[in-house]
Amino acid sequence: MSTFWNVLIVILLVLVIALALLYYFGQKAQKKQAAQQEQLEATRQVVSMLIIDKKRLKLKESGLPQIVIDQTPWYMRRTKIPVVKAKIGSKIQTLISETTIFDSIPVKKEIKAVVSGIYITEIKSVRGGRVEAPQQKKSLRVRLSEKLLRKSKELNASAAEDSKGKKKKK
Repeated sequence: MSTFWNVLIVILLVLVIALALLYYFGQKAQKKQAAQQEQLEATRQVVSMLIIDKKRLKLKESGLPQIVIDQTPWYMRRTKIPVVKAKIGSKIQTLISETTIFDSIPVKKEIKAVVSGIYITEIKSVRGGRVEAPQQKKSLRVRLSEKLLRKSKELNASAAEDSKGKKKKK
């Protein structure tokens, strides 16, 4: 066999082993996530709270209890998490929000939310209104097409004014 085929076989063997390991660890992580989701579902409760402030902060700056910081994996300690400061009853607590609902949490308003431990998983209602979905950012293409439409309307309007002005002078 030539050296080309030997190198190709070794590369393919390494790729197959890497894919097998990714599959195994992916399955393991999926089972772990399912177990954690079951725990969240078991401890969930609807709570009325007044949202004081919300920010994305690093874990150490968030003001969460030291036990929570110690239990967090080392690679997650530098990432920014969505932190919500809320008044629940007579206590002011620091809670972690799910990233999907963080943008829709209103500040300085009373809400009913589903809380599981220190984790806000869902917003049920907002006092004095409904839960508003955050405004999605428009893509570059959409923004440019809107700008082009606006400019063309302005040009058409100015051209129409110019033609009216010329007709009146004659």
